[in-house]
Amino acid sequence: MIAVTAKMNVKQGSELEFEKNMLDLASKVNENESGVIFYRLCRDSDGNYMVMELYEDEVAVQDHVNSEHLKAAGPSFKGIMAGPPEIQRYEVLDRE
Repeated sequence: MIAVTAKMNVKQGSELEFEKNMLDLASKVNENESGVIFYRLCRDSDGNYMVMELYEDEVAVQDHVNSEHLKAAGPSFKGIMAGPPEIQRYEVLDRE
């Protein structure tokens, strides 16, 4: 499995629009991508956003990156982001 975190840098004052757009995208990801185990928008007590993602394998990650709904969502974030997401990728370790 592959885990990904994406710290989302949202412009101050654009939080509600960002949440609406991101929650819509998350719904589409969860409904349409069979290799996605977990894809959720999170917010900490200071109002910072993080997307937590868990994929079955590398194929699922690439399917996500190349999905039409991800590409179509891009323009909805124009003007509301303070910078690109800060993405971290992890290998999930299991005891076997």
